[in-house]
Amino acid sequence: METPIEKNTGWRLFIQTILGRAYPRVIGLQREKSWLFFDSFLPLLSVAAYVFVYRAIGAPEEYVGFVIVGGAMTAFWMNILWSMSSQLYWEKETGNLALYILSPANLMAILLGMAIGGLVATAVRAGAIILVGSLIFHVQYAVGNLFQLLAVFLLSMTALYGMGMMTSSIFLLLSREAWHIANLAQEPVYLVSGFYFPIKSFNFWVAAAASIIPLTLGLDAMRQLVFPSGPLLGFVSVNVEIGVLIALSVIFLVGARLLLEKMERLAIREGRLTESRR
Repeated sequence: METPIEKNTGWRLFIQTILGRAYPRVIGLQREKSWLFFDSFLPLLSVAAYVFVYRAIGAPEEYVGFVIVGGAMTAFWMNILWSMSSQLYWEKETGNLALYILSPANLMAILLGMAIGGLVATAVRAGAIILVGSLIFHVQYAVGNLFQLLAVFLLSMTALYGMGMMTSSIFLLLSREAWHIANLAQEPVYLVSGFYFPIKSFNFWVAAAASIIPLTLGLDAMRQLVFPSGPLLGFVSVNVEIGVLIALSVIFLVGARLLLEKMERLAIREGRLTESRR
């Protein structure tokens, strides 16, 4: 007599789904090691360009550190844009999305697994940019509050990947337009998020509007915490930025859940995947 197979349900299935989707992205780092080199080396070229510009115009030396940290954080934005926001659209194109919707696994868990796997993989690239860039350009750091720094980073990643999960549903509903939107959003976000300069350089209301992107406040807070002159160039205080990041995390995660549930209902009710007109 065959032993019945015990199937996971509830939170066990949720955790199993997260681990199952995170595994390929983490292990993928080891499959093609040349990707790790190019993903870390090529971004350093654009970082170096900004460093040389700042040194040529005699900008404060802290700006070099701002560029290094900002260049490392671009890795997370690119991961969100191409491996999270566009993910469901690509899954639809390859025929996997129907399997996701029909499976007992929760779509939120699937995307959360992708987020965790992508975060681990991208952290390696970001760490390499900071390490190599700091050694080449002799950047000095002065961490004032390690606990706050870790809190800012984790909250920034939570809000950012929550935004990626939320926009993945929007990109899917827009269908082929998702490709154009992803290309359109890439460079403007580099500008308004202050990847290579303090966001305080903007008008207050422009900087406040740009703060809807979690990396804007995350970067500003991290710079305030790791550079001596950071507080002087900060947009608002670190405590305020932490509070806003907590709010953004909640808003984006709740929004992601609501949009994913709506997409699942549409797919089940219509008997087919959603089209762009939906």
